[in-house]
Amino acid sequence: MTALTGPLARVRAQVSTRSQRRDLRAALLFISPWAVGFLVFTAWPLLYSAYLSLTDYDVLNDPSFIGLENYRTLLEDDKIALSLRNTIFYTVIQVPAYVLVSLGLAMLLNQAGRAAGFFRTAFYLPNMTPPVAVGVLLLLIFNGQNGLINEVLGFFGIDGPSWTTDPNWVKPAIIVMSLWSVGGSVIILLAALRNVPTELYDAARVDGAGPWQRTWSVTLPMISPALFFVTVVNTIAAFQTFTETYTAFFGSGNSTYSNDAALFFSIYLFQQAFQFLNMGYASAMAWVLFVIIMVITVIQLRVSRRLVYLEGEQR
Repeated sequence: MTALTGPLARVRAQVSTRSQRRDLRAALLFISPWAVGFLVFTAWPLLYSAYLSLTDYDVLNDPSFIGLENYRTLLEDDKIALSLRNTIFYTVIQVPAYVLVSLGLAMLLNQAGRAAGFFRTAFYLPNMTPPVAVGVLLLLIFNGQNGLINEVLGFFGIDGPSWTTDPNWVKPAIIVMSLWSVGGSVIILLAALRNVPTELYDAARVDGAGPWQRTWSVTLPMISPALFFVTVVNTIAAFQTFTETYTAFFGSGNSTYSNDAALFFSIYLFQQAFQFLNMGYASAMAWVLFVIIMVITVIQLRVSRRLVYLEGEQR
């Protein structure tokens, strides 16, 4: 038996190795569609856009290398500063409003009982609306003369502003309209609320905590990972907002003074790429936007270490 131990061990090792190789080949085969898609549709365009950002390229002619000239031009372009200010203003106001409205609706749904299923579907249905249709709705609902919003305000004796033509009210109108699609975040937060242990609420009641104290001390800490996820995802989306605003204020091709108030960074990037055919300059803009989003996301991740409660993690 002792003499056979060595050969048997080698056979087992070979069989194990062959099995592992077979499993590895099967795993690679299964992930190959994703890997090919990632390389062709994500990695390669990403690397090529980095190259184009260093060139003068108008689609019609071959790219010519100009180094960092596109990035230097970014610093001198007044529209870059304008579009960044508009985008940052929109993000700073829209993201907290989006999260608060989503949380409020989710907490109401959590108390809805049997009707929760119906309202959950009703809140999510607007997410199925095409973004172009939302842009058209924005113009109809916020029309300064006979729009729905001003009609409602007029019923209460309030003279509504010119939402779509007054530069001071264009971004607030876009922000309010963006709340049309809170349904996805509502579903995420509702799922988090349903997973909060009821024992924690019972213990808080025994300690004499009221509804607001229970919300602040139990609900918010326990759903903080979901709140953090919703905040990060919507921050990234806010910096890239495009379709609805472009449809409402730029899609017709008309140039009005309100357009500058609605000129977000992604819209100006699109104009440079497909309207003016400055693909090299647009690629540089895309990389600047990528860096801005990455820096903000890293900051959010660092802040989350203090604000986000992870169950089982020692503090």
